[in-house]
Amino acid sequence: MSSKMKTHTAWSLSVLFSNLGDFLRRCMFRILFMGPIPTHFAFIMDGNRRFAKKKNLEEGTGHRAGFLALMNILKYCYELGVKYVTIYAFSIENFKRRPDEVENLMNLMLEKIEELLEEESIVNQYGVRVYFIGNLKLLSEPVRVAAENAMRATAKNSKCSLLICVAYTSLDEILHAVQESCKEIIEVTQPCNSHKMGFGDRDSKKSDNAVKHVQESCKHDANESRVLKAGVSCNGDAGAANGVSKGVEETRNGVVEHNFPGSFEDKRDEAQELRPSRIENNVFPVKAGDNMQGECFSIKLVDIEKHLYMAVVPDPDILVRSSGETRLSNFLLWQTSTCPLYSPKELWPEIGLWHLVWAVLNFQRHHSYLEKKKKQF
Repeated sequence: MSSKMKTHTAWSLSVLFSNLGDFLRRCMFRILFMGPIPTHFAFIMDGNRRFAKKKNLEEGTGHRAGFLALMNILKYCYELGVKYVTIYAFSIENFKRRPDEVENLMNLMLEKIEELLEEESIVNQYGVRVYFIGNLKLLSEPVRVAAENAMRATAKNSKCSLLICVAYTSLDEILHAVQESCKEIIEVTQPCNSHKMGFGDRDSKKSDNAVKHVQESCKHDANESRVLKAGVSCNGDAGAANGVSKGVEETRNGVVEHNFPGSFEDKRDEAQELRPSRIENNVFPVKAGDNMQGECFSIKLVDIEKHLYMAVVPDPDILVRSSGETRLSNFLLWQTSTCPLYSPKELWPEIGLWHLVWAVLNFQRHHSYLEKKKKQF
């Protein structure tokens, strides 16, 4: 048999097995469609470096293999009808790694962001809108610009969404939301007080002092107790803890503002409607400093939730972490209180179709119980 004929035969077999695999996958998905399908998948992509060591590969090769696994998982999710996919790509804590490793990861991230915008990419194939979630000011300038361009270029896509958490931790997200909520409350009440009391510039200075006081209070709580206590009365006495205690952590820089039309604000109200309702009476009263003459501003849970980075989408239905780990690693702590965790032992580059199928089956098995818990919450 000539080499040309062998090549043709190998190509024919490859196409045959590929078509057969697509057919079997569609059949399997039809079976899964008989039960509830998760609307929102979240993934902690753990084990890329361990995969490279396991296979005796060069450093960084594991992350490239992980990207290929991610593309396959995204394809299966969107074929299955999953509306939202969130991935934990780079934590704020990852900046503590060796400078050369961080630089290599930033370069790889820049390369893959550019690939996402190519015409034949999965983003354009499935009409995916891309969000970059986190404190983007901590990223290098080229990566931040590329991320902003990607969000702008996909802003009109509406079939499904991909949320990429970079320079992110949940504690940083909560701290940002608390600070923004305090600023918003003070900005709303300050004009009313000025008109009512006629203080003008003097009242404006009081408002600025209140914002600084709130920020200092948040940072102090993050460093000392790392817990934001609910139910503090306006006169400073500790009341009953009606709310949910949330941790906060100090961020190193400011928070980037996403000003693209429709990038966050257009989706915020829609996402809030899809979230399970929380107890309306839960508030976080904030007492201003002495120079504010004891004024008090009540912050409700809904005020904090609308300022979270993840406010544009509903909470995850299922969280998947590879490599068998069950830690959340400071990822979506606020959003996963009623979310099941699936932890296959395989490293992230080894994750494939069967792991996704098992995750959906586990979700379907516990769906009724989880729905009851959400209503109670």
